[in-house]
Amino acid sequence: MSLMTLESIEPVEADAASTASGTAPRRRKTPKSTDRGPVKGHTSSDGASPRAWDGRSKFPHIGEYGFLSDCETNALIAPSGSVEWMCVPRPDSPSIFAKILDRGAGYFRVGPHGVRVPVARRYLPGTLILETTWQTPTGWLVVRDAMLMGPWHDLESRSGTHRRTPTDDDAEHILMRTIKCVSGTVDLEVVCEPRPDYARSEVDWEYENSGYSSVVADTGDSNPNLHLRSSLRFGLEGKRATARTRMTEGATHFVAMSWGSQSAPTTYAGALDAMWRTERFWRDWITQGEFPDHPWRAYLQRSALTLKGLTYSPTGALIAAATTSLPETPGGERNWDYRYAWIRDSTFALWGLYTLGLEREANDFFAFIQDVCRDNRQLQIMYGVGGEETLEEFELPHLSGYEGAQPVRVGNAAYDQRQHDVWGAVLDSVWLHAKSRDQLPESLWPILKRQVEEATKHWHEPDRGIWEVRGEPQHFTSSKLMCWVAMDRGAKLARLYDEPDYAQSWQKIADEIADDICTKGVDERGVFTQRYGDPALDASLLLVPLLRFLPPDDHRVRATVLAIADELTEDGLVLRYRTEETDDGLQGEEGTFTICSFWLVSALVEIGELERAKSLCERLLGYASSLNLYAEEIEPGTGRHLGNFPQAFTHLALINAVMHVIKAETGEAEKGGYFGVPRPV
Repeated sequence: MSLMTLESIEPVEADAASTASGTAPRRRKTPKSTDRGPVKGHTSSDGASPRAWDGRSKFPHIGEYGFLSDCETNALIAPSGSVEWMCVPRPDSPSIFAKILDRGAGYFRVGPHGVRVPVARRYLPGTLILETTWQTPTGWLVVRDAMLMGPWHDLESRSGTHRRTPTDDDAEHILMRTIKCVSGTVDLEVVCEPRPDYARSEVDWEYENSGYSSVVADTGDSNPNLHLRSSLRFGLEGKRATARTRMTEGATHFVAMSWGSQSAPTTYAGALDAMWRTERFWRDWITQGEFPDHPWRAYLQRSALTLKGLTYSPTGALIAAATTSLPETPGGERNWDYRYAWIRDSTFALWGLYTLGLEREANDFFAFIQDVCRDNRQLQIMYGVGGEETLEEFELPHLSGYEGAQPVRVGNAAYDQRQHDVWGAVLDSVWLHAKSRDQLPESLWPILKRQVEEATKHWHEPDRGIWEVRGEPQHFTSSKLMCWVAMDRGAKLARLYDEPDYAQSWQKIADEIADDICTKGVDERGVFTQRYGDPALDASLLLVPLLRFLPPDDHRVRATVLAIADELTEDGLVLRYRTEETDDGLQGEEGTFTICSFWLVSALVEIGELERAKSLCERLLGYASSLNLYAEEIEPGTGRHLGNFPQAFTHLALINAVMHVIKAETGEAEKGGYFGVPRPV
């Protein structure tokens, strides 16, 4: 039975975005349709509709969630003040709150009684501390939420999880929520209802002492126990811990949830000190970056903070997104688990991080890549945040899915797919890393050789491509392109390592691959196509100029970029491909992929279309959520965010596109090379 039957015990939420739009998800009928008629077929597994009686969605819009992180765990908070997605102790652990996937799958709300729509939400500048301001009929309330950062903890013995060099700061494993009544009187309510193990288990609550201020939830074996400490008095009602009070002007309270060895503060003053240290951590970190004095600076900083929040600091892994199974198609089956580290993200991550001067994060992610490549192991396309190789995919049929989108998946079967772009991603990452130091470390040479040899053996074979299609393997042009990158960068690195024989051999194969691409991957118009022998377009071919396969003034580059801009777009936003032209093994359509639209910005700059690139970039920045966050896709016509959230790849592409435009405007593009790293020679 669907967990949505539990909805009756909690009022239906009318979140800000849903209230403002009153829209319903639909499949696009025509590329420019904005019809938002009745939804058909969007029901949970027990037949209950995921929409309220007045037609509004019971789910907040994906783009309206706030994102919190301590670089080991993350959480999503709805406008209503509910934590609706959280996994502990790692981002790929089973969830403890999953209301984002089923309205009965657990949540943790702090806010005014009877009011669900805040008047304002923002991040404190330069931080991942979320501030929500509420107005009730009788007063005003401000709630601040953060996942606390503290000093390094493992002093007497070494950490059991950290592989990277210890820093001065460490995750406290505490979600802190401070509350202040700033005017009038407000009735405050706190409701914490964990549902461990993707809502397949329940908790047992107990008081931790003789008073009411501290309680613990026994979660069983799937998750750590959860400790709640507060200046409020908790009551235990079934599977919930609740608190309530009437606050008057100037009154303050705090609620802290912890799941690790660190004890939460016991007073409001202690809670403020912990929040201040966390605020200082984030502001000190963002100050290390190099951000241009430009109107788009805020988008760059928010993207950098989001990427930092999506890292798993013990290993340096960068996860693709914080969530699983948020749909790419409203009510559809394109629902994937993105809580893992993709190797292909490495090149784009290093591009973005080096550009913004965030070398420590770039180095840590590169160290993670080294970890998974060592011992002559076969390289996969993706790994768990601890370097785990097996990511078995299974479904959770008891969850209704976001707005009825099923199946809800955990794990990702693509981990054992053959995708030939992975070798190019690793080699380009090594090249960027080595160029930043003008040397190739000795330890990298065996890794480099292994990946080049794999590209040599397999480049001529079909694969499932950069988009991980679940149809039949094809000769995807972008996969051949990335194999060329592997050979080209391998040859450059061999010269840097003083191995001229390898350099000559690998360059010869790179030239052979290039000839193959230009012979079989280009149509009669001179446009690079998705796969050999087929005229279908694919946004991944925007990488042709960005990866320096051909110079931007080559007629084939210009033809490809303009063809994608004019023919593979809806309302000016870029699709990955046309689903009717591509055997991806799935049904239904999907939204426009925001990373592809940002790639188009960069590619337009490359071919000299600066004004068109700037106009598109401004439009894309206008689609940012109210908190300047992005999901994976944007629905044309409505601007609604679709897919997993927040999406690292999108924020990386934003950084690269914005910096591309800024450097072109200031005349620094040629001097600094693409994305601020030296241009390959």
